Amino acid sequence: MMRGAVLGLWVSLALCCCVLGWAGGVEGQDTAGVQTEVRQAGPVEHGREGEEERVEVMMDDPGMEVEEIKPKKKKSIEEVEAARAKKAAEKEAKAKKQKAPKAPKATKAPKAPKPTKKPKATKAPKKPKATKAPKATKTPKATKAPKATKTPKDTKVPKVTKSKATKASKTSAWKEEGVKPVTRRPSLEEEEEKLLIELGWDRLITPVTPKDPREPGQVDRRPSGPTPPSTGSKTLTEHEQDYWDAKMDRERTTTEVIMYVPEETTVPPMPWYEEYDYADLAAKKLEEEAEKARKEKEEKVERLRKKWEEEEEERLRQIPVHAEPKKCPPLGLESHRVNDDQLLASSQSHHGFSAQRGRLNMQSSGDEEGVYGGAWCAEPEEKNHWFEVDARREVEFTGVIVQGRNSDTAEDFVSTFYVSFSNDSRDWTVLHDGYAEWLFYGNVDRDSPVMVQFDWPTVARYIRILPQSWNGSLCLRVEVMACQLTSRFRSENEVNPTDNLDFRHHNYKDMRQMMKVINEECPNITRIYNIGKSSSGLKMYAMEISDNPGEHETGEPEFRYTAGLHGNEVLGRELLLLLMQFMCKEYNDDNPRVRRLVEGVRIHLVPSLNPDAYELAYEMGSEMGNWGLGHWTEEGYDIFQNFPDLNSVLWGAEDRGWVPRIVPNHHIPLPENFLDGSVALETKAIINWMERTPFVLGANFQGGEKVVAYPFDMQRPPKATGTLGSWRGSRPGVDHEMNEETWARMQRQNGDALRETSDNTMFRWLAMSYAHSHLTMTETQRGSCHTDDISGGQGIINRASWKPVVGSMNDFSYLHTNCFELSVFLGCDKFPHESELPLEWENNREALLSFIEQVHRGIKGIVRDMEGKPLANATISVDGVKHDVKTAAAGDYWRLLNPGEYRVTARTDGHMPQTRLCIVGYDSGATPCSFTLAKSNWDRIKQIMALHGKRPIRLVTKAPPQAGSDISGGSVGSVDVAKTGASGGTGGTSANSHNAERLRRLRLMRLRKLHQQRLRNNLSTTTTVATTTTTAAPTTMAALETESTTSWYDSWFPVESSYTEPTPAEVLTETQESEPTQDYTFEYKFDDY
Repeated sequence: MMRGAVLGLWVSLALCCCVLGWAGGVEGQDTAGVQTEVRQAGPVEHGREGEEERVEVMMDDPGMEVEEIKPKKKKSIEEVEAARAKKAAEKEAKAKKQKAPKAPKATKAPKAPKPTKKPKATKAPKKPKATKAPKATKTPKATKAPKATKTPKDTKVPKVTKSKATKASKTSAWKEEGVKPVTRRPSLEEEEEKLLIELGWDRLITPVTPKDPREPGQVDRRPSGPTPPSTGSKTLTEHEQDYWDAKMDRERTTTEVIMYVPEETTVPPMPWYEEYDYADLAAKKLEEEAEKARKEKEEKVERLRKKWEEEEEERLRQIPVHAEPKKCPPLGLESHRVNDDQLLASSQSHHGFSAQRGRLNMQSSGDEEGVYGGAWCAEPEEKNHWFEVDARREVEFTGVIVQGRNSDTAEDFVSTFYVSFSNDSRDWTVLHDGYAEWLFYGNVDRDSPVMVQFDWPTVARYIRILPQSWNGSLCLRVEVMACQLTSRFRSENEVNPTDNLDFRHHNYKDMRQMMKVINEECPNITRIYNIGKSSSGLKMYAMEISDNPGEHETGEPEFRYTAGLHGNEVLGRELLLLLMQFMCKEYNDDNPRVRRLVEGVRIHLVPSLNPDAYELAYEMGSEMGNWGLGHWTEEGYDIFQNFPDLNSVLWGAEDRGWVPRIVPNHHIPLPENFLDGSVALETKAIINWMERTPFVLGANFQGGEKVVAYPFDMQRPPKATGTLGSWRGSRPGVDHEMNEETWARMQRQNGDALRETSDNTMFRWLAMSYAHSHLTMTETQRGSCHTDDISGGQGIINRASWKPVVGSMNDFSYLHTNCFELSVFLGCDKFPHESELPLEWENNREALLSFIEQVHRGIKGIVRDMEGKPLANATISVDGVKHDVKTAAAGDYWRLLNPGEYRVTARTDGHMPQTRLCIVGYDSGATPCSFTLAKSNWDRIKQIMALHGKRPIRLVTKAPPQAGSDISGGSVGSVDVAKTGASGGTGGTSANSHNAERLRRLRLMRLRKLHQQRLRNNLSTTTTVATTTTTAAPTTMAALETESTTSWYDSWFPVESSYTEPTPAEVLTETQESEPTQDYTFEYKFDDY
């Protein structure tokens, strides 16, 4: 019944609306804030759509008002109510418009669009049971023809306010359904809706705002404006039966009215216009602008940060990062491979401190203001200082080594500096560490080298060091570390060794292992032994190379090479290890030259005589040890100068005329208690090794210069020479002590006479044999390492005229043994880099072999007795050379001599001396010159001399007979003499004294004559057959017989045979009548025998 009543009411209302519409021509008015969307069930023909007038208003702002069309006639009550609702909707739309700036917040961020979800709010709103009127429209009559929904042509369409989102949603929905929107006049249902609004039934529908955004293409069914609430209304839910009935009724209608629900979820209790505070809009706008500026600033900072990170990454990609700095060998400033014209500087304090003096470990001449300074020193008034090195081609620079000035007084060094590079010497680039110019720290003292390495190599041709701060004066010594770039073109000076040898530095353990390996490869020609121990207990190993190792073969000379006297001079050590490898390898390969050396010479090689100091220098490494580090032993001794001073002993004996009668000119014994004094353990071991091995020739290797030095190493002191020169012919009290001016004048007049040995020509030849066989030692046009050329272009020098030393190994070897020894200075760099070892081996290989071959130069032989037994310690003297040698234990000897003819004499105790003429030719090999000595009666003579107190044997002379005496019988004369002596002693005493005086005069005259004869003829020996028998002679012939019987003794002992205990008068007479030895001061030639 209720449903029928409602339907009837709806029908009546519909009819009334139709009558009113047709009669009054009421125009459709827009309900305030409500948007109506008409969706037809079927497609609409385009022709029909074209006949209808459609006006659609599209606006961006959903809150903007639409122009209102006022009715032409007087408004009714219903129209007034509609106007009020419209006004309320306009106010609400205006409020929304004022809140428009907050709209982006709701739509920003990725959460705003959710196209994949459909909000529940798009469903049709629930209606109360009392509003089931739409079912009445489902009757066939009401929904049959679409004509019932047509709008007359003269009916205008109300203007509708639409949001962008709504339009977009409808447009996409229309595209999906394929239906275009149609705007027409209000239908009966719209009229019914009007009536519902007028009656207040529209309040039954509660507006609900969906929380989720609409899906694209979804039709929004919410009203655009709020609907005034009505009390007592009831909202239908989907669980109620009337809800689904109403839903089915709506689906069966031809047109569907969709009302948009406002965004507010709940209706505020207060009026809508009281919610908004318009005074806060300006503050909110300022906050929004500040927030926007802050965000822009943050975005700008972020962009700058990203840009900086990209630039940093690009910079790091361009800079090659090395896990470890590249290590390169030195360019060659210290070794002088870099020439003087490759060094340049901004200025110099004076010519003694030029750029050429700026080499690492450069030594000064000792004179602070001399022409040879100990570093490069800049002019202090200059502002820009630099030191430049030209590599002459592009290389990879990896670091530099700096050092202060070599001086005894000044403490000058560079503390900080920059480094710059160039390829044309005009445009320079300072080394950069990625953030700023790289400032390097230099020295803290003047002697210790400091190495600075670059993190990455720099390829350039020129390098400059730019000092920034320094101590004292700006002085610098430099070495540059650089690697040569690989090239397919070989350099003219490049040397590639062909020998497959181990070119590296060997410490003590490596050296011992190397020698062991060589011994295992060549056991038949090598032997390892040690000559002693160092102060720290390390053994001084030696290797013997011979065809019969371990034994001295008769007639085979002994040769030695020694190195490592100074631990920091390591090139000689490595050269000897290379020589061991080379001779073993070449001997196994049947090299004829090496085989000839091995079979003809007993070679001894000692690579390290100071192993303790070498370990210290090796630990510091190449280029990092200063000039003195490792030079001395652990106890502080310089081994080369730690030998006894035998030069002073020899020269003192020569000054007194004791040579060779009292002091020999060879094999001078050691001074008493020398070995108990301040002597290194290494020195004692070397002396014992020299004494037990009959060396003939040897050389010791040193460093710091490139020259061969020969003895004497000590210069004759002025005191000894001054005594000789002022003893005779000087006035009393004047010139008894020679002053410096006189000594300098005498030194200029006599030249090298005070420094030369008796074998000076032989020493010069030996030195030249090494220097001229060396590939670069005679290239002296560049000068020496620290000064101008000291060798006169020959590569050799007398050590006493260069740097005299006392107690040297060379002088000791010459005066205490048979060995002729020289010092070979191998190069300016004491500790060269191991990359330079192949080049140094090539430079020295031929010289090493050639010097060994010089041991066969001169004469050699064996001294035997008549029975063929060898005579050891026999003396071999050469006419004109005041230096003798002795035979070895097997009777063999070797005497180094230059080509020529020599009178050679061999003598020994108990045998008669023998003299031979020996000729030394220019052919290789020593000239054989052996001796066979006969025994003499010297032993019997010495026994007789010992019985008489070493006095000459003389016959007792008788007094002349007087008149009447018997001269036939000796007994009578004896009796007479006895009687005469008993009775008249005065006459006999006077006659005896007269005869004795006469005999003394005769002896002095004869001594003087013999002495002058020896000086004129330079006789070396005098052989006289002595007669030991004596016969009685007449008294008148007693003096002559006495003279003849003592001639043999006088000839051999001229001083002792003259008198036994001379009186002061005899001493005065001998001094006045004989020529003293002091007359021969500078050209002193006194025959040894």
